[in-house]
Amino acid sequence: MDLESILSTEIANGVTIGDLFTVEFLASLLGDVVLAIVLLLAAFTVSGWVRRRIEGLASKHKQLDDTLFGFLANIARYIILAFAALFILNTFGVRTTSLVAAIGAAGVAIGLALQGTLSNLAAGIMLIIFRPIKVGDFVEVGDQMGTVKSITLNMTELASLENVQILIPNSEVWGNEIKNYSVYPTRRAEWYFGVSYDSNLAEAERIIRETLIADGRTHSDPEPFVQVNNLGDSSVDFLVRAWVDSGDYFAYQADMKRAVKEALDAGGIGIPFPTRTVVHDNAPIRLAAANAAE
Repeated sequence: MDLESILSTEIANGVTIGDLFTVEFLASLLGDVVLAIVLLLAAFTVSGWVRRRIEGLASKHKQLDDTLFGFLANIARYIILAFAALFILNTFGVRTTSLVAAIGAAGVAIGLALQGTLSNLAAGIMLIIFRPIKVGDFVEVGDQMGTVKSITLNMTELASLENVQILIPNSEVWGNEIKNYSVYPTRRAEWYFGVSYDSNLAEAERIIRETLIADGRTHSDPEPFVQVNNLGDSSVDFLVRAWVDSGDYFAYQADMKRAVKEALDAGGIGIPFPTRTVVHDNAPIRLAAANAAE
């Protein structure tokens, strides 16, 4: 085969190998490349601007969730870039319909191989859309407790009470029991305080109630609840409940234990230790003593 035959060989759509070396083809190719670069730069610029605008809505309006709008902003950005990529491929004559079909078939195979990752991705989308938790909430997920630091499409990050990073796959977060301690503005604290059986119960109740009311963190509506709840083996037990702001709960609950103990001591109300009365049969004891003397 001579050179002329090679150059006249058709590649696609009437284009021969010889056409690739013509000035017209090179100019056309250069124009397509320049157009593709311009479209790509424009797509990145527009997608970045759209993402910032969507994220800005959450920062301007405090009632909107930052995580949700960050997710929507990224989705919008990727959609714009995907359309730009398809347009650029069409410019170069690539049949995008066949390409999309091939990507879809590959996606099915990849999805089967990455079921765990995709389940985390699906759970992450559900967490972001329905928002059972959000950044800054103090939560308990399964046996893990901490403050939510971030929610991505794959992982949820918590900071434990010891300020240790905890990373939980989203599928475990979504499929587990979630206790969110930050949803409601108030919480109810609860204690059991025991006093001795010979104590003045009315006086003990008054001391406990006044100790609670004296603390500025205690809510007056609903008012504190103080009532005898149980007659134990060695003590009369008071059930005590009071409402407090959620942010004060842990410190308040610990402080009240000490404050009530000190107030009861100051009021002469005893808090007994468990005791047991043992009755001995004196006869065997005397007999044993006599045998020992002999």
